[in-house]
Amino acid sequence: MGTVVALAVTEGMLPFELSMAYEVFGAAPVGVTVPWYDVELCGSHAVRLGRFRLEPDQGLDRLRHADTVIVPGWADTDVEPSAELVGAVRAAHEAGARVASLCTGAFVLAAAGLLDGRRATTHWVHTDALAARYPRVEVDPDVLYVDDGSVLTSAGKAAALDLCLHLVRLDHGSSVANAVARRLVVPPHRAGGQAQFVAAPVPARDDHPLAALLPWAIERLDRPLTVEDLARQAGMSSRHLGRQFRAVTGTTALQWLLTQRIRRAQELLETTDDVVDAIAAATGMGTATTLRRHFHRTVGVPPDTYRRTFRSQSSGMQPGATSTGRGA
Repeated sequence: MGTVVALAVTEGMLPFELSMAYEVFGAAPVGVTVPWYDVELCGSHAVRLGRFRLEPDQGLDRLRHADTVIVPGWADTDVEPSAELVGAVRAAHEAGARVASLCTGAFVLAAAGLLDGRRATTHWVHTDALAARYPRVEVDPDVLYVDDGSVLTSAGKAAALDLCLHLVRLDHGSSVANAVARRLVVPPHRAGGQAQFVAAPVPARDDHPLAALLPWAIERLDRPLTVEDLARQAGMSSRHLGRQFRAVTGTTALQWLLTQRIRRAQELLETTDDVVDAIAAATGMGTATTLRRHFHRTVGVPPDTYRRTFRSQSSGMQPGATSTGRGA
């Protein structure tokens, strides 16, 4: 018998993450001869996951007999997970199981107290909510996954696959994890963190005091704009402008400008063949060295790596076109 991996299945789970975990742990790749995992679907009753109906193999109490427990994403983070699920996950960890959450499954682990005093992550859309609801959790919004020994958490969606491959790598080594990745047609390890997938922040409303200024600045990102330039254009003092930026965008004027410059650089890397020097000039960064430094620090990977990762998704595609042959 191999290592037992138990997937917690209850109402409110996301089928994508559940299916992804089953795909990784459910069957060994061709040619891999190490003892593989025994996967058990554990839940108290049959559940509907979106358009799917699933029949668990075992009850939730079976989690405490597993070697590894996987908690898939939680669809509605405003709804508290059931006491039965939370108790079963806590009992599994107390019994010595390695517990991993995928995407918003981190909310279940946090409710069970497993993330108290630990570093953890979840989908970037929900990191603020996780930190606010569970202040004892050290939420890291910039990583694809966090390995804190017996408790692991992943960021959103495809980052669940990164964490599952990491677990295989821990158990069986890189060559076996690479074999799983090849079968799934995905890279065995992705550089950087989820910062490269985070959308640039924009105000939720368009009736704020900076409604005219922000588009004006975005049209001039190739210029070395200063706070004084922005204040002059807005007809405000620099101090008042700073207060308005905090209120509207949640950050400083210079940080907002840098975010927009980085976002423009991402767009140019995705959609053009421009060299990094040209992109640095087009985004007001001045030099390629400056762009590389800020880009790597903000996005988590160098510009060339970002281009290789994302260019294949946009090259040759016309606006409104769809691709029918792109791989996973």
